[in-house]
Amino acid sequence: MPTFLRKLSSKKGMMPGAVVYTGKPRDAAIAISVIDYDEHGLEEEEKRSPDALRPYIETETVTWVNVDGIHDAEIVRHLGEVFGIHPLVLEDIVSPGQRAKVEPYPGYLFVLMKMIQFGAKQELKVEQVSFIIGPRFVLSFQEEAGDVLEAVRRRIRDSVGRIRRMGTDYLAYALMDAIVDYYYVIIEEIAERIEALEEDVIRQPEEATLQHIHELRQEVAFLRKAVWPLRDVISRLQEEDNDFFLDQTKLFLRDLYDHTMHVIETLDSFRDMLMGLMDLYQSSVSNRMNEVMQVLTIIGSIFIPLTFLAGIYGMNFEHMPELGWDFAYPYAFWAVMITLAGALVFYFQRKGWLR
Repeated sequence: MPTFLRKLSSKKGMMPGAVVYTGKPRDAAIAISVIDYDEHGLEEEEKRSPDALRPYIETETVTWVNVDGIHDAEIVRHLGEVFGIHPLVLEDIVSPGQRAKVEPYPGYLFVLMKMIQFGAKQELKVEQVSFIIGPRFVLSFQEEAGDVLEAVRRRIRDSVGRIRRMGTDYLAYALMDAIVDYYYVIIEEIAERIEALEEDVIRQPEEATLQHIHELRQEVAFLRKAVWPLRDVISRLQEEDNDFFLDQTKLFLRDLYDHTMHVIETLDSFRDMLMGLMDLYQSSVSNRMNEVMQVLTIIGSIFIPLTFLAGIYGMNFEHMPELGWDFAYPYAFWAVMITLAGALVFYFQRKGWLR
């Protein structure tokens, strides 16, 4: 299960803009990769220090700087000094658990969203990704290595297509689009899990099934919480007064907005389906209980008159009419008992109570 709440109490009492990491402790070293390109050429390499990025600030090419790891707040702060990033932005970058948002600053645009993918054990892994979109550069910050952006890297490396001809606004769109596209992988997997749970509920509802439904409901609720603010982010990026995105790129943002709304609506339908599954589980359990009670009631109804007769003939009175008859036990007592039980079974079957 993903973490629903992040502990931010470690920053209590600090001044606004304090660059303090508040996420999970991590030991991996921060990796800084650079892809610098234009329509005519491409350069890709790893950098060891934020100072090595200074030559890319004034270039005419498009520069994508990706940072894997935000747990070393000093490196993030140093990188912010190189590119002139406001401390409030750096504070949000190193504070996982922020909601998706977009904030304009002088000379650049700050966009924050959630990247969702599956972990090694098919558990959901929700990661905060921050983008700083400048005139000639895009900075992306991830919590750890491993992302869903490899398709964008391949497009930059392998072709001289639209992404190589256009600027940082289209690169930012392509990165956000890759993240949103992977949401579909997540919801397809969730849809398969819901179908499997529905079969289990109908066929053989168990307590473990109810637990799985509850866990999946939590995941869907968390995903919806992570994705829902993104619609407002993309909507703001399409606004006419947004000078960071060209009109031709805003057309693609419109398509991205549609994809985001589709994901949100699908998650809403999943939530309703899981609520229905819980109701179906309760109904299935009640039906099973009713079937058991029906069987026990029928058995009890058959044996109640038989028990009544056995009780009468089990009394120790001396003068009972059938006691002196040699065939009273096999013919009178057992014949009556078997006939009465058979008549009751026949009657219940005619009523449709025996299946």
